[in-house]
Amino acid sequence: MYNTGLADFLSSRIEVNDTEIQDFLKMFVSRSVRKKQLIVQPGFTASKRFYIVDGALRSFVINESGQEITIALAVKDWWITDYNSYIYQQPATLFVEALSHSVIMELSFDDEKYLKQLNPKYESFFRIIAERGLAAQQRRMIALHTQTAVQRYENFARQYPQFIQEIPQYIIASFLGMSTEFLSKIRNNKL
Repeated sequence: MYNTGLADFLSSRIEVNDTEIQDFLKMFVSRSVRKKQLIVQPGFTASKRFYIVDGALRSFVINESGQEITIALAVKDWWITDYNSYIYQQPATLFVEALSHSVIMELSFDDEKYLKQLNPKYESFFRIIAERGLAAQQRRMIALHTQTAVQRYENFARQYPQFIQEIPQYIIASFLGMSTEFLSKIRNNKL
């Protein structure tokens, strides 16, 4: 038996048969992580990428004044790692932390390379998720520079209601580029 969530995710993006699904999934390792557990840390190379089966994770940096800045969020059926570290196999600059007890599927850098060499469909799959991730990052950067804080929160809440339910307010505020206090005012309609 295999992880149907990841199998469904794969088959929703590329056309694959049962053997190709099995070949893909056998490269992954299922793992449980505790709330607040770090699975990537600065200074160490991110040798794996992570598919979220259940739970929530985030990537973040700590600035010079000790403030945590959330770079990415991920919930069920999303992927996360320090991509710069993972792709270039160099030391990470991000932390990746579980925000709740989570179940993840790990894929090592070497196993991903093997899959891409094994079947061009897997290369297409990873290209598709990379393109979609890049497009999402672009939308986020545009929003940070062109929308008010209220607009960013309202759009985020509309587009990602699961984040509002699962992720602490201070992390959402950090991700949206505002203070927790300001986000609280927005949520309480006190502006």
